[in-house]
Amino acid sequence: MDMHIEMSYCCYETFKVLAKNYLDVESHELFATIGRLLRETNMTPADVAENLMPKSDEENGESCLNKLIKSLEDAKEEARLKALEDVRIKAKEEEAGKKIEENGEKVQESDAKLGDGEGKETEL
Repeated sequence: MDMHIEMSYCCYETFKVLAKNYLDVESHELFATIGRLLRETNMTPADVAENLMPKSDEENGESCLNKLIKSLEDAKEEARLKALEDVRIKAKEEEAGKKIEENGEKVQESDAKLGDGEGKETEL
């Protein structure tokens, strides 16, 4: 059985806890940028944590924070493009609806004229 579970998005306070847990960093000059991006973008705590986890010994706290910033910027751009596409789709659907209405009126007008079986049309 599939269930839809509503999860919250990561806020700045949650990010600070994750940064402390994964990077042992309590403050950094990049925190302000990350806080702004978290307010502008929807990202789950799991996605934030994934970006904060060092993948190799060469990665340090700053490189992980930069990776998170890049991921947040990408998510923000993706959301912007999706919103634009949704607007385009809605406009196309509305335009198609108008055409159907126009065609529907024409069909109704032509339905008002019925053939009498001899190839002649008669008005109702």
